[in-house]
Amino acid sequence: MIAGVSLVALAAAALPAAAAPDDAPAGAVAAVAGPSVSGHVYDATGAALPGARIAVEGTAAQATTDLQGGFTIATPDADGSVTLLIDYLGRPPQTEAVTAAQRGRDVEITLPSAGESNGDIVVRGASLLDNTARALNQQRTADNTITVISADAIGRFPDPNIAEALQRAPGVGIERDQGEGRYINVRGAPSEWSAISVDGIQIPSVDPTTRAVDLDTLPSDIVANLEVTKSLLPYQDADSIGGAVNITTRSAFDRKGFSLTGMAGASYNQFGKGSDYRASGAVSDRFGADRQFGLLLSGSYSFTHRRPDNVENAWTPTAAGLRVTETLFKDYDTKRERIAGTGAFEWRPADTTRMWVRGTYARFEDDEFRDRIGITWNAGNAAPVAGSTDTAATWGNTRIEKQVRHRVQVNEIWTATTGIEQRLGDGQVRADVAYSETSQTYPRRDELLFRSSLRPTLSYDVGGDADLPRYSLFTSNEHLQADRYAFRENAYRANTTKNDEFTAQVRMDIPQPLGSGSATLSAGGKYRARNIRADEERLRDQRASAAPSQSLAGLLSDEESRNFDYALGDRFDTGLADAYFDATRAAAQRRLPQSVSADYRATEQILGLFGMGKFAFGDTTLIAGLRVEATDFGSTAPSVARDGTIGTARGQSNYTDFFPNLTLRQAFTPNLIARVALTRAINRPNFPQIAPRVLEATEGNTIRVEFGNPDLRPTLSNNVDAGVEYYIRPLGVIAVNGFYKDLSDYRYNVSGFGTYNGVAGAILSRPANAREGKLYGVEVNWQQQLAFLPGVLGGFGVFANYTYTAGDARFDAPFGGRTRFRLPGQSRHMWNASVFYERGPVNLRLAYTKRSDYLDEINADVPALDLYWEGRGQLDATGSVQLAPAINLFVEGKNLTNSAGVRYYGERQRVYEYEKFGYTIFGGVRVKL
Repeated sequence: MIAGVSLVALAAAALPAAAAPDDAPAGAVAAVAGPSVSGHVYDATGAALPGARIAVEGTAAQATTDLQGGFTIATPDADGSVTLLIDYLGRPPQTEAVTAAQRGRDVEITLPSAGESNGDIVVRGASLLDNTARALNQQRTADNTITVISADAIGRFPDPNIAEALQRAPGVGIERDQGEGRYINVRGAPSEWSAISVDGIQIPSVDPTTRAVDLDTLPSDIVANLEVTKSLLPYQDADSIGGAVNITTRSAFDRKGFSLTGMAGASYNQFGKGSDYRASGAVSDRFGADRQFGLLLSGSYSFTHRRPDNVENAWTPTAAGLRVTETLFKDYDTKRERIAGTGAFEWRPADTTRMWVRGTYARFEDDEFRDRIGITWNAGNAAPVAGSTDTAATWGNTRIEKQVRHRVQVNEIWTATTGIEQRLGDGQVRADVAYSETSQTYPRRDELLFRSSLRPTLSYDVGGDADLPRYSLFTSNEHLQADRYAFRENAYRANTTKNDEFTAQVRMDIPQPLGSGSATLSAGGKYRARNIRADEERLRDQRASAAPSQSLAGLLSDEESRNFDYALGDRFDTGLADAYFDATRAAAQRRLPQSVSADYRATEQILGLFGMGKFAFGDTTLIAGLRVEATDFGSTAPSVARDGTIGTARGQSNYTDFFPNLTLRQAFTPNLIARVALTRAINRPNFPQIAPRVLEATEGNTIRVEFGNPDLRPTLSNNVDAGVEYYIRPLGVIAVNGFYKDLSDYRYNVSGFGTYNGVAGAILSRPANAREGKLYGVEVNWQQQLAFLPGVLGGFGVFANYTYTAGDARFDAPFGGRTRFRLPGQSRHMWNASVFYERGPVNLRLAYTKRSDYLDEINADVPALDLYWEGRGQLDATGSVQLAPAINLFVEGKNLTNSAGVRYYGERQRVYEYEKFGYTIFGGVRVKL
């Protein structure tokens, strides 16, 4: 078994290696061969400046500062004086003389702000430009293609969670839930193709159906840096075909000394109820005789109360063609609460030794009441009245239902990691041990359903407005006759999913001279062990004894339920609904097989080994290496026979994959950089896809069932990346990056109609492998401070990026007459455009983000019922004024155009879901000491 492999043995056998800056722990500095000088680069406020390019005058030696501004650079001798050249975008170049007497201690270098007299911009500690500079300097000096978003730059957008912050990066689109970003699609790839790490440690998903991490659980306030890696290097985990995201939390060594930051504010939402609140804070300090200890604590809290409007129409084949067979009007009352915190204790007793303990916790609670009116158009398998068309139909004997649901979902993520980095001569060794755990629970998932005795003839017409069609129900108003409703059933669901992962890794590093340049040989090992447990219980009671003591009218409040302009009657009284749920849950009857067939257990162990060489000759850097990953996966799930007998189904897969890597970085000038990379990556199946389990996900009267496939294979991708970046003085970049991904065993969820538990017309979904596929595209990025404009106009600047992606996958067997399909999650076009103004104490920004339509789900039987998300654009605005050096007042506007979320079948006329969330205005104060 993989678990039996000793990482201690791996460390002893590893080749000498060098730590790459973006893989290192916060503050890590790569070792160099021979004599050297070490130090840190800060701005005038004591904040570290990452990504600065350091050179020794008269030599070819170069180094780059890490996240804490630290560097170590080779020098011609061990005793003499040297002159360092510091190059940092956004500030004028600077030289620093290091005398022989200073060689034995850490050299502190302070870069002043750019002066007005030389035409450069003035960068202030909390400014947008300062934080843009931090990001661009890290991107410029990176070996591979990355995108960096710094903490304060995140704060300049109205982005409350990590997903929404990432949507500003080139090539990143987001998937939303009730208007809030949840998952990301990097370069048109599915969300599970991008691994998410916190401080270099992968975190497992909270959702039992996917490997993708719910990024709405993580608030953006706890972040120091977001880094999106577009082309992997051999030391990185290979399971990121789209791109790898690393969330770096704050460190006490981000500044010279004491630091205190805070933010608090409140907001108004167009579809909300009351104000929303958000606050965060962080405090850190360094202490000890040599300030060798660092301690940081940070926390974040937010609360929102929203009432988004939602209408859904299910389209199914009939003898007359595709028709709406069910309509659901959903009126939400949603409260969302986020709590997060980080802590870090670090000890640096000498320049040669660094130790750390870090922890992160995040909790997201979604407390939702939902009133729902439902129309079943084809009740009793009825057909539409003669004369129906693709846009309008009349149905007789329809069924009307009214339901209340109370659902509470709780997501939790926590990580803990400890490690040491020790220099040994010219080399160094690093070891990390980490544990992460995620969970998703539903303390409540309670439903109460009433059905009307009226069976009216009703019609719909989507021809005039496909988003908000005309329904005759809201003229005849049968749904408002509360006395005609009778109790139909109650239903209860309890879901618990827990993921835990243990990680241990070790790496040894030794650089050495190589002719006129240098070489660094690197090798290491990483062991990951993950356990997943998913349990579901379903209860239902349709007996008369389960009926409430009150009639429907007695359970309603005097508050109107309105969805867009559809008057749905009165809302349920939430207190009375909860009292009914609490009184009847224990007596409800357990549903079989649904209560056992969705359960599964899974274990996954991955052993990764890598070796690589980094060869630097002047302005040319070549990295060549190989990564090997061995995967051992096992799963069990209950199996239910036709006679009701419960057994155990098992799945097992073991495989080893090789990931060669060749990366070239060429600096034609310090500001003109080209990169080319040939890499390979993997995406392992989602756990429920490969576990032998069955999940029923019925909504209304439409039955949906998802099946696992233990024979599913991982998707592999051979990648080519190439790009050119030109960094503009005083601050800006123009970049073009292209990519091509050759896919094998691409995975699809394929849906079709069938019979489940004796019920015909169920939508059955099962994952399958496509033999081959491709994904390719190009990213264009332009950021620039327009300092060349005269006078006050020099405060304007532009942030703009555009991404084009295309691709498909091919099956051996046709589905619905097709063998080629678009890739789910792939938008053909994605772009961001932002204009900002920063001059003196004033900062203003107007930003628009847009992605085009993308495929959500394939229907294997009826191509016209492939499900798509419509592309969505959103306009945001922010403004702030610096009242004092430590105090900043701000206001933000989010989704100012109140853009809708739309899903449709095949063509835009067949709308499945139409939802609006409203705009939000948020204002508050920031404090930074």
